[in-house]
Amino acid sequence: MNPRSDENINGVSRRVAVLTCHFPSVVMASEQEAALAAVRSDSPTIFDKIINKDIPANVVYEDDKVLAFRDIAPQAPTHILIIPKVRDGLTGLSKAEERHCDILGRLLYTAKLIAKQEGLEDGFRIVINDGPAGCQSVYHLHVHLLGGRQMKWPPG
Repeated sequence: MNPRSDENINGVSRRVAVLTCHFPSVVMASEQEAALAAVRSDSPTIFDKIINKDIPANVVYEDDKVLAFRDIAPQAPTHILIIPKVRDGLTGLSKAEERHCDILGRLLYTAKLIAKQEGLEDGFRIVINDGPAGCQSVYHLHVHLLGGRQMKWPPG
């Protein structure tokens, strides 16, 4: 089995299983349920734990402002999450203010750098989920970089 595939164990994806292990009071069966169960707050998230090195991650890029690591339940051969190291109230894109313009630009530029590093010359997709209907399950703004296969339209 491909270790980077979206394994399902008893109908539960690896991502949901990891979220459940960090938030044990919530039992989730799907990405959508995980998003609906997630609570927007300024409390530390699983991403804060990764930034602080409390939880291991397969880091592919890091600088003083952003951290990028491979998704534990990839939806494409290349699936990388790019996050700001400091949330500064930026729990989702809908919470962005003018003061966040620099970090938002940095996240997208970093995606371009990583796409080149990963050999995604034929193209890639950038996704930012926002809110429950957007299937956001971690309230720490993050950019999904997806590539390595032909993307389809509409996306979902």
